[in-house]
Amino acid sequence: MIPISILLNGSEGRMGQSIKSVASEENATITVSINRGEDLEASIDKCDVIIDFSVHNATLPLVKIAAEHEKPIIIGTTGHDEEEQRSIILFSQKTPIVWTGNYSIGINLLNHLVKQAAHVLPSGYDIEVIDKHHRYKKDAPSGTTELLLTTIRETKNLSKEKERYGRKGITSERAEDEIGVHSIRAGDIVGEHTVFFAGDGERIELKHCATDRRIFAHGAIRAAHWILKQDPGLYTMKDVLNLS
Repeated sequence: MIPISILLNGSEGRMGQSIKSVASEENATITVSINRGEDLEASIDKCDVIIDFSVHNATLPLVKIAAEHEKPIIIGTTGHDEEEQRSIILFSQKTPIVWTGNYSIGINLLNHLVKQAAHVLPSGYDIEVIDKHHRYKKDAPSGTTELLLTTIRETKNLSKEKERYGRKGITSERAEDEIGVHSIRAGDIVGEHTVFFAGDGERIELKHCATDRRIFAHGAIRAAHWILKQDPGLYTMKDVLNLS
């Protein structure tokens, strides 16, 4: 890998700190380290690529400036509303963007396996998705859960209305093709995601446990190396890892 220079937005957060700690291992240098976009305009020309792990309302202004300067960007921030998502996608016409809910290589392999399972298993298998994170995580479900849910819906041709978030009281029997979604926020859990496919007589569980958030940092920097060779467009880690 050739050396690359990175503008890191959200540098004081947990992921920002992790990226700074592993950058040298990935032949990368953090040449600009900022938090939530301050002084971005003056710093944009000091990097090859931008990595964003900030907050959802800081991403769009960052992407706008990146597109104006034709700088590729890696987005690791989650929690964007539909309007923010649409705007970010539009800017990908001007500069390459890698945008995914999770930069772990293992999680993206999990997503690939979930797609295979959803394709092979018939509708008689009930699907439940559980994510676990630390007490400080602000959004639920996680961006990774959203990634897994999108894969399941698209593979089985289901609408988002089929998702059922938690259960309480007398809920009646489980609806056909329902996807149960549950989020746990407790302690210092880095991240755990489990997808259940439960049928009559057997159950398949696909699970990923993260024990060190540096795995996400390594994946994000790997994506930063990859994106420098790409044309404008919207990409995911599936493209980076050639899991298409």
